[in-house]
Amino acid sequence: MKTIHKFRLEPGKEPTTLPLREGSRVVRCEYLVPDKSVYLWVEQPLSIGARTLERQFRVAFSGEPVPDNYVYLDTALDPFGPEAYHVFELPAADHELGTRGAGADVLSGTDWRQTALS
Repeated sequence: MKTIHKFRLEPGKEPTTLPLREGSRVVRCEYLVPDKSVYLWVEQPLSIGARTLERQFRVAFSGEPVPDNYVYLDTALDPFGPEAYHVFELPAADHELGTRGAGADVLSGTDWRQTALS
């Protein structure tokens, strides 16, 4: 069995981390006017044996640069305003770097603290 859950994403430089079951897939992205927020709908398996993985998503405005390795998912439009919100998923390697802290360089994928200690 499977189900679909809705998650709120925050625009900005920091990614939103979501605990999703292994095998989940994004099925829709939309801007909801009453909440003035971007939402992501994710299909998830209901299998008890499925592991939970942390996946990270970032909302960027039109014209805002993002790293080349971010994966574009969808665009959510504000029907009453000029904004378009573009949703990207960070690659798995960036998820791990994001949990290491200040030594992690998301753009290059290098943890400079480990390089300096080698």
